[in-house]
Amino acid sequence: MKSTALNIIKEKAIWMVFVALFLVFAFANPLFVSSSNLFTIARQVAVLGIASIGMTFVILIAGIDLSVGSIITLVNVVGAYLMVNSGFGMVSAVLVSLLVGMLIGVLNGFLISTIGISAIIATFATQTVFKGLAYILSGGTPIYGFDERFKIIGQGYLGPVPVPVIIMIACFALGSFILNKSYFGRYFYAVGGSEEASRLSGILVGRTKYLVYALSGLFAGLAGIVMLSRTNSAQPTAGLGYEFDVITCVVLGGVSITGGYGKMSNVVAGVLIIGILTNGMVLMNVSTYMQLIVKGIVLALAVGFDSLQKKRATT
Repeated sequence: MKSTALNIIKEKAIWMVFVALFLVFAFANPLFVSSSNLFTIARQVAVLGIASIGMTFVILIAGIDLSVGSIITLVNVVGAYLMVNSGFGMVSAVLVSLLVGMLIGVLNGFLISTIGISAIIATFATQTVFKGLAYILSGGTPIYGFDERFKIIGQGYLGPVPVPVIIMIACFALGSFILNKSYFGRYFYAVGGSEEASRLSGILVGRTKYLVYALSGLFAGLAGIVMLSRTNSAQPTAGLGYEFDVITCVVLGGVSITGGYGKMSNVVAGVLIIGILTNGMVLMNVSTYMQLIVKGIVLALAVGFDSLQKKRATT
């Protein structure tokens, strides 16, 4: 009975941290709980949240995807370039851009699964390549001048709820369904737990990795489209550093960095914590450099806690 209660507390601890952090910023600055600021936070975390879903799958199989920020950037630039310079309609430009994101994920899967390059090196290589490609395609300058209807994706509302938040909720629901209700989700957990055991049980580990990285690219691409619509211009630095924030959200949400364990519902809490932490520090006039230090400490603490849990489980 006692161990059951402790397990429940561990499962809900991340949500307790979220509530505590929310209350701290609410008392520190009354503007934090204003409706306009809460809507701002909701729109800001939408990009992080959508990209975090794909990263959750990747980390569950004990992988890593450092190319997420570059995918967000490249999809920004490709989508804008197609709509402004190539005469593509809004829908076709979005679909092609999402396909680009997914194909980068497939390329990552090929390098990791078929060629055998370690995930951190393979995705760092593609991060660098596609970052450069985004600069070449944009000429190093912003691209703007879209169809007004495109703004709905990132700036519109459905009743009182921002459209990006609705997209994020739908994506989290889909991600949760994949993990909890599909055999793909069981494969992700199995491969993260032990690749060798997964092979022996008949799971096609290579194909699973292809699927996971393709999904990561697709969700990162969708995050890039939402960001493009929200900012209304494509910047060659749009996704700079986003991979760090996305990884922090996922690990903070309790997904084990060594793979095989984690829940999509807790990733939601991780995303919200990073969102209110960033927004709260801005309202308190904390410098950008100090914000980086705080986020780095949060990531270190999350990974450290995960490592301690693993050690205790094996002793």
